[in-house]
Amino acid sequence: MIGTFSVDQRYGSSLTVRSLRAAEPSEYDPLTLEEGPAVPLEQMEASLRELMGMTQEPHLRELLERCFSEGSPIWERWRDAPAAKYYHQAYRHGLIEHSVSVAQGVHVLSTTFPSIDRDVAVAGALLHDIGKIEAYACEGGAIELSDAGKLQGEIALGYYLVRRLIEDIPGFPADTAQALLHIVLSHHGQLEHGSPVVPCTREATLVHMVDNLGGRLGSFDRIEKSLADGERWSGFDRALSGSAYFASREAA
Repeated sequence: MIGTFSVDQRYGSSLTVRSLRAAEPSEYDPLTLEEGPAVPLEQMEASLRELMGMTQEPHLRELLERCFSEGSPIWERWRDAPAAKYYHQAYRHGLIEHSVSVAQGVHVLSTTFPSIDRDVAVAGALLHDIGKIEAYACEGGAIELSDAGKLQGEIALGYYLVRRLIEDIPGFPADTAQALLHIVLSHHGQLEHGSPVVPCTREATLVHMVDNLGGRLGSFDRIEKSLADGERWSGFDRALSGSAYFASREAA
């Protein structure tokens, strides 16, 4: 870009552009132009591998390996996918950030409630949003719903993806499959929020609650990034059904 900078008496700081050219790939780092997770990808992947390593049920362990092992086509898409189009973690690697944080919360809470099947709940937490790898398309840094996402929705896409994988694993227990698929189908919690069924098991209820919490807290992160310096209150936010307040920000 070629131009001149000046401070206009009426308009303040001004930049007059004379010419533009496309930057060469070696002249910039694309990651500096995109929003992303606060936690490095390598750390999130290590947390994922740790959660998988604690899974004792062999069929669930194999299912997770088929999804998230290095070189798996599903892993590469899931690792890079956003968690949403707008409301929370709507950026590259947002889906792994969201899913791993939900799974970590489910893992911790499952130790508090001994009646929870930890392996089913954690596997469900990791897989609950897997349909988003087909529901969202990223073009030029913009996140849009794919045709499949608009026509079928991420829950249906995730259900069929997980079910196909389960059917390819010999001897996968029918009750375990049903418990896991119920988590995928019910994780939005209510029919009016897109779930074809509501949570009917301890594990599905736990995943839904932690998933909802993760999404709402992610909205606070999104909102705070949009505030001006010193601004503590946001305007009305649809995801929170109200305004957000950030007491730790210095008043203007």
